[in-house]
Amino acid sequence: MLKWIARRRLAAFERAFGYDASYMHEMLDISWKGFIGYSRVAGLAAYREEVPLEAWYAAKLAGTLAEDCGPCTQLGVTMAEQDGVKPSILQAIVQGDEPAMGEDAALAWRFAHATLAHDPNADALREQIVARWGERALLSLAIGLAMSRVFPTVKYAMGHGKACSRIRVGQGEARPAIAAAKAASHYPA
Repeated sequence: MLKWIARRRLAAFERAFGYDASYMHEMLDISWKGFIGYSRVAGLAAYREEVPLEAWYAAKLAGTLAEDCGPCTQLGVTMAEQDGVKPSILQAIVQGDEPAMGEDAALAWRFAHATLAHDPNADALREQIVARWGERALLSLAIGLAMSRVFPTVKYAMGHGKACSRIRVGQGEARPAIAAAKAASHYPA
C-alpha cells in the first residue's frame, strides 16, 4: 500500500516537472528503507531562510551543474521557473554569466564555486553573505549547495546519468557552461 502511494507521488512529480524519475522508481523497487531515506533529502533540499530566491537557486544550480549538465539541471531550472525566478537570470546562471545574473545571484554563484573548489576566497564571500543576509541565509546556501549534488550523484551512480544537453529556460535554451568547457577540452560530455 505504501509503495503504491509512493509510486503515485513519483508519477505526479514527473508530470509536474516533466522529469524522468525512473531511478527513483528503481530505488523504490530495491529498498523501501533506502527510498524513504532518500526522500528525506528532498525535504532538506527545500530549506531556505532569509536568502533571496535568485541567490538560493544560483547556489543550488552551481552544485547541480558540478555533477550534471542534463536532466537534473533541467529539473532545477524548471523548479526555479515555477518558483518565479526570471528566465534571463536562470539562463545567466546556467551559462555562468555572472554580470547577467544580478548581484545577489552572482554572489551566491561565486560562493558556491569557491566552496566546491575549497578556495580560500570562500571566506570573504561567506562574510559578505552573512553581512548582507545573515547566518540563516548562509545556512540555506550551504545546505542547498550540498543537497543539490546528492540527486545527480545518486542518479549517475545507479546508472541513470545522461549526457549534457541544452537546458530549456523560458522560451529559449541555454547550454550549461560546464558542457561548453567539456566540449572545448575534448572530454566526453
